[in-house]
Amino acid sequence: MKYEWKKQEKDLYGVKQNPALITVPIQNYIMISGKGSPNNEDFSNRVAALYSLAYAVKMGYKLAAAKGGIFSDISDFAVYPLEGVWRKQKQRDGLVKEELEYTIMIRQPDFITENMVCTALENVKKKKPNPWYEEIRFDTMADGKCIEMLHIGTFDDEPASFEKMARFAKQNGLKRGESCHREIYLNNPTRVEQSKLKTILRFSVT
Repeated sequence: MKYEWKKQEKDLYGVKQNPALITVPIQNYIMISGKGSPNNEDFSNRVAALYSLAYAVKMGYKLAAAKGGIFSDISDFAVYPLEGVWRKQKQRDGLVKEELEYTIMIRQPDFITENMVCTALENVKKKKPNPWYEEIRFDTMADGKCIEMLHIGTFDDEPASFEKMARFAKQNGLKRGESCHREIYLNNPTRVEQSKLKTILRFSVT
């Protein structure tokens, strides 16, 4: 059986275009941090390193399952989408992309262990060298209670969606927990028209 997050985790990824309250459980990720604009080459290089490792983990698991080394009925899985946690280095009005801090990540299924990731990392270093592999780490994150909504359109138009989320929070007596927010990119900005981009937006609340 192939594990597919789109089908089996609709509660987390089947997000609508209206704000909603959700509790996000602890999740495993491979992740890398950086600073600056997402339009910079440095950001693209970090994304490329993450994806190379993510697919190496997937192929390593699939090969082990085919050889009978996995004691599970799951023989393969779909790679999760890219995510990013973003915060401003300086808290002021407006957005200066060069002043952003971020951690980008790709979620790993619960049945993928840190040892599996380390093995895949050693293999991909040999087959597809990238200096950014050294900065990738395996870790967990627990967002807890969050407000989320699906944003359709360009990244620069996200403030309008965040305003809707802020109004929803106020109407429900909730306060934003942190200044940072999470974005989950459901399609590839290099292959889809900007007006059709689908991004899940989340921020924690108390």
